[in-house]
Amino acid sequence: MTGSATWRNWGGTASCTPSRLIVPQSTEALAADVAAAAERGDTVKAVGSGHSFSEIAVAPGVQVDMSGFRGVRDVDLDAKRITLGAGTPLHQIPALVEPLGLAMTNLGDIDRQTISGATSTGTHGTGGAFGGISTQIRGVTLVDGTGQVRIVDEDDPDLEAAALGLGALGILTDITLQLVDAFAIEAVEAPGDADETIDGFLDKVATVDHYEFYWFPHTTCTLTKTNTRLPASTPSNGPGKVRRYIDDELLSNSAFRLLCTLSAKQPRLVPTINQVSGRVLSARTYTDRSDKIFISNRDVRFREMEYALPLDAVPDALRELRTVIDRRRHRVSFPVEVRAAAADELMLSTASGRASGYVAVHRYHRDDTLDAQSYFRDVEDVMTAHGGRPHWGKMHTRDADYLRSVYPRFDDFLAVRDRFDPQRTFANPYLRQTLGA
Repeated sequence: MTGSATWRNWGGTASCTPSRLIVPQSTEALAADVAAAAERGDTVKAVGSGHSFSEIAVAPGVQVDMSGFRGVRDVDLDAKRITLGAGTPLHQIPALVEPLGLAMTNLGDIDRQTISGATSTGTHGTGGAFGGISTQIRGVTLVDGTGQVRIVDEDDPDLEAAALGLGALGILTDITLQLVDAFAIEAVEAPGDADETIDGFLDKVATVDHYEFYWFPHTTCTLTKTNTRLPASTPSNGPGKVRRYIDDELLSNSAFRLLCTLSAKQPRLVPTINQVSGRVLSARTYTDRSDKIFISNRDVRFREMEYALPLDAVPDALRELRTVIDRRRHRVSFPVEVRAAAADELMLSTASGRASGYVAVHRYHRDDTLDAQSYFRDVEDVMTAHGGRPHWGKMHTRDADYLRSVYPRFDDFLAVRDRFDPQRTFANPYLRQTLGA
C-alpha cells in the first residue's frame, strides 16, 4: 500500500484523490486487500489507463493499480484461446498473439486501454456481423466484494454479466479471449456526400465487413472507411511509411491539433475550417495486418459522448442531429463518427438484444465549456428520443431509471451484483447514478 495522489483521466473529465493506493502483484494479495477494505467498510475501485470519459473509474476510497496483472497466463492453441492478465494494455496484445498465428476478431480504433477496462466499459469496433470486445471473452477470474476469488467460465450464466460488468461485480484479474486465425484487411478510405452516405449507411453495414464514416459538421462532407477481411498471407501494400506518417500523424494529429486550437479561439471560423478540411480529403487504399488497420493514433485531446441506437434508427437520428447543430448554432470542429455492431446476449452491452449503430460526438478539450456542455445535452436529447444507450465509458447523464427502460436485462444484472458485491464494496458515485443505490 502506498500514498495516494490526485488521479485524472485522459480526457480531463474526471478526477479524484483516493484515500489509499494499492499495487497488488497477485490475485491472492488483491483478495486480501479487498477483504480487508470490506471489513473496514471502505470502497475499492480498480483503474486501468484512465481512457474513459465518464467517471466510472473514480475511486473515492481505495484505488487499485492493475499494472501487476499483465501478460500471458495461458494459451490453448487448439481452441484458439489466450488468457491474459486483466491489466494488459490492448496495444500489447497483437505482439503476443501474432507469433501464434492468431488475432483478436475485432478492435476499436484506440488501443491505450487495458483489456479489463475496455471490456468492462463496452469498448467496441465496427462491423455489422461483429460484437464488441467483451463478446470475445470466454472466461474471467475476479475478486468479488467480499474478497472471494471467483472463476466464471463460459458454462456459467454469470459470464453474461461479468464479461461487461462496469467494475460493479469485482476486480478482474485474468481474462480468457476467443481468438481467430490471423488476417489482413484492405482499407478503402474515400470522401463522400453527407446525404448519400447517411442514406446508404444501412446497406453498407449489411454488405461490408467493417464500415464506418465521419461527417464534418457545418458541411456536406463525409469520409467513409470500408475494411474488408483478407487472408493473413495477403501482402501489405498502399501508402508507404512516409505517406502513412504524413497522413496519419502530420495531417490527422499535428495539423488537426492546430486547427482545433484555432477553432477554440475563434469559433466563428469553425464552419469555414470544416469546409476546407472536408474538401481536401482524398481517397486511398492500403492493406496491412488487421490490428494496424483497426487502430488509429489519437494525439489530439478531446471529450466524447457516444450512444448506441437500434441500427435502423441511425439515419433519422443523424438527420435530426444535423438540424440541431444548425438550429442551435453549435460550432463543432470534430467530425461525428458513425459505426455499427452485431447484437449480443451480454446483460449490459450497448448492443444487448439488438443490432446497433453508434453515433459518437467529440469536442476539443479547450473548446468553450458552456457551448460544449450545451452541445452534449442536445446530442443526448436526440439519442434518447430513439432509445439510445450511452457508452459506459463516455460522457452521459443517464440514471438507473432511464437505463432500466432501455436494457431488458438491467434487473438481471442487479441480481448478479447483489450476489457478487452485497456490501457495495465496488460502489462509486457513477455506479450509484447508473445502477441505483
